[in-house]
Amino acid sequence: MTTAGDISAAQAMVQNRAVAAPHATNNAGAAKKAASQFESVFISQFLGSMFEGISTDGPFGGGQGEEMFRSLMLDEYGKQIETQGGFGLSSAITRQLLHAQESGRGVMGK
Repeated sequence: MTTAGDISAAQAMVQNRAVAAPHATNNAGAAKKAASQFESVFISQFLGSMFEGISTDGPFGGGQGEEMFRSLMLDEYGKQIETQGGFGLSSAITRQLLHAQESGRGVMGK
C-alpha cells in the first residue's frame, strides 16, 4: 500500500532531478519531424479555440463524452491538415532549428 510519505518522497526525487539540456544533432530528418509535430500541435490548438464557441447540445451531441473525445478529434485534424501542407510553419521551423544547430547555439540563442 502506498503512503503519503512514499508519494511525497517520490515527488521530491522527481523535482530534484536535473533536466537534461537539448543537444544539437545536425540531423535534418529529426528537425523536420520535430517541426511537423510542432505545426500539427499548433494547428490543433488553433482549431480548439475555434471549436470552443460551438454548442453541441441536442439529442446526439454534447456531454462529457464529446468533451473528452473532441481533443482527440482536433489532434487528428491537426495532423491531417499538417500533412496536406498545413500553415507553412514547419519549413520555417526546420530551417531555424538547423541554423541554430549549425551555428552551435541552442534554439533559444544561448
